Amino acid sequence: MALSGRALLLFKLLLLLLACLLFLLELSRGKEEAFSLRNLPPFHKASSYPAGCPTTYDYIIVGGGTAGCPLAATLSHRYRVLLLERGGSPYGDRNVSYMQNFHIGLMNMAPDSPSQAFISTDGVINARARVLGGGTCINAGFYSRASPSFIQEAGWDEDLVNKSYPWVEDKIVQWPKIAPWQAALRDGLLQAGVAPFNGYTYDHVSGTKVGGTIFDETGYRHTAADLLAAGDASNLKVLLHASVHKIVFGSRQGRLKARAIGVEFTDEDGRHHQAFLNSNRDSEVIVSAGAIGTPQLLLLSGIGPKNDLKNHNIPVVLHNRYVGKGMADNPMNSIFIPTRSPPRQSLIETVGITEEGVFIEASSGFGQSSESVHCHHGIMSAEIGQLSTIPPKQRTLEAAQKYAHNKLNLPKEVFHGGFILEKIDGPMSTGHLVLTDTDVRNNPAVTFNYFSHPQDLNRCIYGIKTIERILKTNRFSELSADGAGLSMERVLNMSVQANVNLIPKHTNDTESLEQFCKDTVITIWHYHGGCHVGKVVDQHYRVLGVSGLRVVDGSIFSKSPGTNPQATVMMMGRYMGVKILRERLGRAAGV
Repeated sequence: MALSGRALLLFKLLLLLLACLLFLLELSRGKEEAFSLRNLPPFHKASSYPAGCPTTYDYIIVGGGTAGCPLAATLSHRYRVLLLERGGSPYGDRNVSYMQNFHIGLMNMAPDSPSQAFISTDGVINARARVLGGGTCINAGFYSRASPSFIQEAGWDEDLVNKSYPWVEDKIVQWPKIAPWQAALRDGLLQAGVAPFNGYTYDHVSGTKVGGTIFDETGYRHTAADLLAAGDASNLKVLLHASVHKIVFGSRQGRLKARAIGVEFTDEDGRHHQAFLNSNRDSEVIVSAGAIGTPQLLLLSGIGPKNDLKNHNIPVVLHNRYVGKGMADNPMNSIFIPTRSPPRQSLIETVGITEEGVFIEASSGFGQSSESVHCHHGIMSAEIGQLSTIPPKQRTLEAAQKYAHNKLNLPKEVFHGGFILEKIDGPMSTGHLVLTDTDVRNNPAVTFNYFSHPQDLNRCIYGIKTIERILKTNRFSELSADGAGLSMERVLNMSVQANVNLIPKHTNDTESLEQFCKDTVITIWHYHGGCHVGKVVDQHYRVLGVSGLRVVDGSIFSKSPGTNPQATVMMMGRYMGVKILRERLGRAAGV
């Protein structure tokens, strides 16, 4: 019997609802095709984007980094996605792909290098990623989840979080074969009372543990870019060397809010292009350009403090005095430990998580390839240390490079040893970001105000004293050149003088741990903030005061997650992708 028009409509609605429910169930179970890098979508140069391109997209994602790649892969299973990355591909770049060249990649100052250095106004040399895969291409590789309290405070769905982490882990994370220096730290931490030993775990738990790594057993780095292979290549277009310099807003036409409708970007040849969303009301521009790039782009697009925008002749789309505010970076200090023989190279694998909010980690060795930097101190070197003791007008990358060059005359034996690091979780000291000009390729001015809050300084002192306890353990006495252990005064003086930073003001003043903390502060690239929830974005990370615009990256954090943020930022990309799909499919089905 033929169905009536009303019954046919009801039948179609039921089919749509069933299809949506099955898709949501598939997402919740994490079902997908076997993961393989052979499924990576093609990468195109931005110059290949045709002028006046008629193609429109459901989502335009600005930034193919730690969050942007898993987000793009997830959304592409249902919608057309354009992913715009200002850097190039990580594949084929040995300085990105191999741990032994980690230091070289981080110090590459070429205009198109994967790492873009910037110096905060505090004088600390830092780095931004400029490559598909983002910070996962230039970091130390350590993988550790956020604490349960962080997840709760973020208001995230714990069930979805617990599905999103494994989605990342199954593809690019593995357990390290623990290096000797990392094993020594593990033993020293336990002997010093940072207990219990929690074994190999991704979880954030007090005590000592070994975390995951994105380096495989051959030292090859796996990155967030790999996660693009989990997307639908037919729905996902990836443009490299696409520098987005402005979000385009449509005319209000009676609407209370300006609406994002697309972006303007330049290609590797400097030519200008535009890309637009389709007319669906749920389509969005999603900014995942990182804690530096995202507030910078919002300001360049006219969202921010109106006086600051007018100073740069930027038309004001929306006055919001909080854009770029609340910037923070987890301060780190390191102690150089001389040893009987040079330890094998290792990056972060072991961590001590203290109840006081101080994390203890370690690094050792130099890159072993013929291209590696001679006598390079790794992630604590002068090349990526701090310039805070140099007069402000002399704080240049050239000054750091000159100092590094002078190191080459020192005997390599001076640098036999490794580092133990202490870093502060959730610093109370905060700063801000402001534009220096209107060129998105240039760094904005960033201030972190390290140790301006006394609580941060107190925690640094606690961290240094914890390292002192570690050095007094049998495990580290065995490593010293004379087997008698090391005095804290000696290692502090050595750490100040051993090119960890450009020459501090108080080279021999180790009686004051407060001064040591201030003189030797460096970064480990855990900066965050600038687009805080409730001030710049809402609980769903939509930008307040406009429509069609969302932020998904570490700029929304008021605290960096876990001991190292990359696990949670990648998870957040997957999490928000699934959440957006669920909400949109639910609206389509009327549920």
